[in-house]
Amino acid sequence: MTVETKLPYDQGYTIKFSQDRNEPEWMRNLRLQALEQADALPMPEPDKTRIGKWNFSKFKHTAEGATISSLEELPAEIQEFLDKENKTENLVIQRNHTVAYAALTDDLKEKGVIFTDIFTALNEHEDLVKRYYMKDAVSIDEHRLTALHAALMNGGVFVYVPKNVQLDKPLQAIFWQEDPEVALFNHVLVVADDNSSLTYVENYISSNHEEQSVANIVTEVIAQNNAKISFGAVDNFAEGTTTYVNRRGVAYRDASIDWALGQMNDGNSVSENVTHLVGDNSNSNAKAVTVGRGSQTQNFTTKIVHFGKNSEGYILQHGVMKDNATTIFNGIGRIEHGASKSNAEQESRVLMLSEKARGDANPILLIEEDDVMAGHAASVGRVDPIQMYYLMSRGISKFEAERLIIHGFLEPVVGQLPIASVKEQLKQVIERKVY
Repeated sequence: MTVETKLPYDQGYTIKFSQDRNEPEWMRNLRLQALEQADALPMPEPDKTRIGKWNFSKFKHTAEGATISSLEELPAEIQEFLDKENKTENLVIQRNHTVAYAALTDDLKEKGVIFTDIFTALNEHEDLVKRYYMKDAVSIDEHRLTALHAALMNGGVFVYVPKNVQLDKPLQAIFWQEDPEVALFNHVLVVADDNSSLTYVENYISSNHEEQSVANIVTEVIAQNNAKISFGAVDNFAEGTTTYVNRRGVAYRDASIDWALGQMNDGNSVSENVTHLVGDNSNSNAKAVTVGRGSQTQNFTTKIVHFGKNSEGYILQHGVMKDNATTIFNGIGRIEHGASKSNAEQESRVLMLSEKARGDANPILLIEEDDVMAGHAASVGRVDPIQMYYLMSRGISKFEAERLIIHGFLEPVVGQLPIASVKEQLKQVIERKVY
């Protein structure tokens, strides 16, 4: 079945949208090029997941949001995602498509750190954005959704850490879909220059339980030579939002990119997390956890591609399914010819809590080099009745016993997340989704 993506946003609309934001000419041309290609390009085809009836065309493209002078003005459900230790520092909050709050400490500004919304970055740091935007990690012509993203990009942030600068406090972005019909075509671009390091955390939040909308998110993470990036996210879109998330990383010589992803959306979701280990001695740890409920369908692909010698990639994915939810986990480790002495390891596990829940874990190793190491593990199953009996025989209620088993199942992922604030946020969301 063909996916209907015919949009009421034509060339004239796109030009005006770009002009109203004072975008440079190259960005306007990129938008128009992508818009022209969108109709001809095929939709992505996630493995074992039919997206033919998913909503990719019913949404509102723009909506303003009010700014705030104090974080105390935020609703409680937004405040709980703030970093408890540094919640007023190094923070950007996007409310619909408006920057509602932004703060960056003076010492980071003096070091040349850039942390701002994508439109400000296009105006004030054009050369840097142009150097990386949809070039090394994601291209506009991969399929229809990447082309639509490039044409209709309407929000996001730009992060740049100069050479030899190490950040000891996290940068956090909160993307709040307040308008229940507005779409987020967010673009996040994170660049760590040579010998630099940073931790970046982002949150996506909505409450459109009945109204339909779309989130088409592209993230590009670039770690230059000997740079280290820890990227954490908690995605928490409500069931009305159909979500496509494409997070890509490129690690050069001696660089590392670590992913800590909590994929907690309630609507239909497709997520791609791909890291290219381009340089020798580069490495990546990709950890993801999800909880599915209701009748949602999810497809998660985590892929690490080894190009550099002595590169190491580790994938760890755990998911819990309840009600009628369905989830596909694809773990792909690919070692290209020439990437000798590399190591690709992966583990994907799914726990199903009800008879109608469905899970699938697909481990894939693609090896084009002889002198390497690689391994995988995968499992899909239901709550062990012996574990339940053991806990209940000691006076623990059925509800609490199941709760303990679920937390124990997710702990190998949640417990290893290197970002404390992401870990705490995840635990709160897991509690709400499972119970």
